[in-house]
Amino acid sequence: MLTNITNISPEEAEETIQTVTGFFSNLNLQKIITIVLLFVGCLVVMKVVLKLTDRAFQRLEMEKSLHTFIHAALRVILWLITLCIVLDYVGVPMTSLVAVLSVVGLAVSLAIQGTLSNLAGGIQVLVSKPFKAGDFVEAGGVSGTVKEVGLAYTKLSTIDNKVISVPNGQISTEKIINYSTAEQRRVDLKFDASYDNNTDQVIAVIKGVVGAHPKALFTPEPFVRVSAYKDSSIEYSIRVWCATDDYWDLYYDLLDQIKKAFDQAGIEIPYNHLNVHVIQEK
Repeated sequence: MLTNITNISPEEAEETIQTVTGFFSNLNLQKIITIVLLFVGCLVVMKVVLKLTDRAFQRLEMEKSLHTFIHAALRVILWLITLCIVLDYVGVPMTSLVAVLSVVGLAVSLAIQGTLSNLAGGIQVLVSKPFKAGDFVEAGGVSGTVKEVGLAYTKLSTIDNKVISVPNGQISTEKIINYSTAEQRRVDLKFDASYDNNTDQVIAVIKGVVGAHPKALFTPEPFVRVSAYKDSSIEYSIRVWCATDDYWDLYYDLLDQIKKAFDQAGIEIPYNHLNVHVIQEK
């Protein structure tokens, strides 16, 4: 296909040169005015089309980055159309012009194919809107708060205050987890207690800690139940709902407070032991 496009015969090239040369040799005031009017008319149409497009985007409340990209791309397309109209009047064959533009476009696309992949991913992210600035997400193998959604890269601010720019091409092909979309989140914890401790007592102690925490929600009702019988301990699962902004405060508070409550109630949390037997040879 590329060979067919680039195979412009010498006869066609010579004919094009002669046509352009003949046009300029016979150039007069009427032709100059016509070219100027064509150019000015195309510019007026271009401005009208761009204004109408901008108004449509504002009504659709489109993301600013996507709006800017489409506006710039549309402007380039309109300039190319203007160039084709003027050159067609001059007498340049459109087949030759299209062939040259095709070769240039193919060469540019091959040179920046990685960037084009990121641009395509950015458009997909901006259109589908899986997250917005301020959301805490896991995307492209990185977890952090979204600072900016650009066309080529999305900037994430990590918990340790690093700003990571993730290529949108990578984000669009992997799963995206948004932790900020819903107003509420559920804290899931598991604790182990000894078989020597009464299960009702352990559950009551955990419920007491959960019930006393101001950031724990009681609709839905907190869940505290035995979830597994292990080799040396009984496992208890805890599920407590809270506001999304309070998730980590509640998570770490429960870890700390339940352990202290276990200590006060004499509830043992078993841990692995290693028994070493030394045998002396007689």
